[in-house]
Amino acid sequence: MVRRADSVVSVKVAVLQFASGEDVARNRADLQERLMPLIQQRPDLVVLPEASQRAFGVGAPELAPDAESLEGPFVNTLIDLAGESVVIAGMFERTEEGQAPHNTTIAVDRDGIRAVYRKIHLYDALGFRESAGVTPGNVDGDNLVVVDVGGVGVGILTCFDLRFPEMSAALVAKGARVLAIGAAWVPGPRKSHQFTTLLSARAIESVSYVVAAAQPAPRYCGRSQIVGPDGAPLRQLAGSGSASVVASLPISGLVGQREAMPIEAARRLGDLR
Repeated sequence: MVRRADSVVSVKVAVLQFASGEDVARNRADLQERLMPLIQQRPDLVVLPEASQRAFGVGAPELAPDAESLEGPFVNTLIDLAGESVVIAGMFERTEEGQAPHNTTIAVDRDGIRAVYRKIHLYDALGFRESAGVTPGNVDGDNLVVVDVGGVGVGILTCFDLRFPEMSAALVAKGARVLAIGAAWVPGPRKSHQFTTLLSARAIESVSYVVAAAQPAPRYCGRSQIVGPDGAPLRQLAGSGSASVVASLPISGLVGQREAMPIEAARRLGDLR
């Protein structure tokens, strides 16, 4: 829970790094086994990777048969497991007939769905076309999602969104003090370095904590971590293997840090297109 002692407010966060597969029932069982020990530590927030419900597989077009509604078994499993935590996780959400699914990140607690973010920036790069099998989310304020976690604003991003600093800035403008990122970051030359560098950059430029959960090697880069507002990793995991990490973040210190580095007040350039 959020703790108040000596005027210091902190939020306890947990990150779960694990590899989902193409069997959605097995993924749910795996998540249940891995989440329960984390939930027992009573974190305020648990962040899971992109595509936790079902792996991307060979290509995006094959995702549609396994996409689920927001009332489906994946979401209900997370609700049942959440306990006193808010759990953020990635899934493929069924859309209207004839449309490809959304790459959706949901935030739930034991009472149900708290927030829904549908990925805006689809990964059409380096030979992969996510848009071939995924419908992008709307580019509007309703799809810029900040969820309240015990009085702390948590902005939600998904993987490729990390490369677009204007999105993090928009979430901070909506009240985010923590940025939660679920990723399935594809490996390649210097890709792991790019992922960790961008996590630090988003933290520095927004003067926010960054909590990132990624799928591990060999299919992805792993390197899940919790980053402080100075860009330094507070906790980090290796590139391979399933693992978790927990940290308490002193949120109250952000007030002074943002006053000392007043990025929002100093900003002069908006969208120049």
